[in-house]
Amino acid sequence: MTIQVGDSIPSSTFTVMTDSGPAPLSTDDLFGGKKVVLFSVPGAFTPTCSAKHLPGYVEQADALLAKGVDTIACMAVNDAFVMNAWGKSANADNISMLADGNGEFARAIGLELDATGFGMGERSQRFALIAEDGVVKQLFVEAPGEFRVSSAEHVLGAL
Repeated sequence: MTIQVGDSIPSSTFTVMTDSGPAPLSTDDLFGGKKVVLFSVPGAFTPTCSAKHLPGYVEQADALLAKGVDTIACMAVNDAFVMNAWGKSANADNISMLADGNGEFARAIGLELDATGFGMGERSQRFALIAEDGVVKQLFVEAPGEFRVSSAEHVLGAL
């Protein structure tokens, strides 16, 4: 079942790159006591994700933080090495790049995507959410092939 506004973020673990290598980051640590904007893309370095989605959040990071957001996080079903390289290539200094390597979080919130027809395996749908202290306050899930409601500009307007 797909996560809904008012639901708690389920317990899960992402992988992030640190100075000493890949490390786990629990959803409790990411979301607990914070206002978080999490956006998800089907894949790092893919066309819409690299040309529009991540760059929009890079450009709007200061404005989002000024609205009281504590953390801006980008998630994809990729490994931490890829997410780290993608973040560096996009100058995503104010964005936490989260690897959901096996798609466990995407499945836990019911937003997985079967991209096997494109040779990409199981991925995450394109979405954004705003959570406060681990509770979903707003959720923006894109229709297949769309890029509108999960954009940084749309999320900024909703804050």
